[in-house]
Amino acid sequence: MTTFLQRDDFAVTARVLGALFYYSPESHETAPLVQALLTDDWQAQWPLDAEALAPVAAMFKTHSEESLPQAWQRLFIGPYALPSPPWGSVWLDRESVLFGDSTLALRQWMRENGIQFEMQQNEPEDHFGSLLLLAAWLAENDRHHECEQLLAWHLFPWSSRFLDVFIDHA
Repeated sequence: MTTFLQRDDFAVTARVLGALFYYSPESHETAPLVQALLTDDWQAQWPLDAEALAPVAAMFKTHSEESLPQAWQRLFIGPYALPSPPWGSVWLDRESVLFGDSTLALRQWMRENGIQFEMQQNEPEDHFGSLLLLAAWLAENDRHHECEQLLAWHLFPWSSRFLDVFIDHA
């Protein structure tokens, strides 16, 4: 059984990571998060062990020739082919297309569970960041069964491959 604290920790983590993957680092949704991650004390506020977060914190301190907004543009917008597309259908469907069978399955699952999720951008619902935001919302609203289904059926089958490629190109 999930405790309130575990649920809260999961929801906060999913909401922060979902926003960072979904919104531009300069957006009003994400800019405060980015600024917080550049401080020295954010690890103490994160629901994971500070020692486990040390490599992540060190990465935020390293200099890069590419600014964060430039990297986000390259990784999530283009204009060239995205090195690690953040949509599940690209990873799951045989033709590697947007709005493929896996997106249709997600939409059907959402209808069956009375979930209306309006995308902020003109793209399929199976974006990695939007699925994390949806998982956070489900956890916050005590819809644990639906949250587990979302993760098991619509996020976990492709997210590790996506993240491996994403990290290689970040």
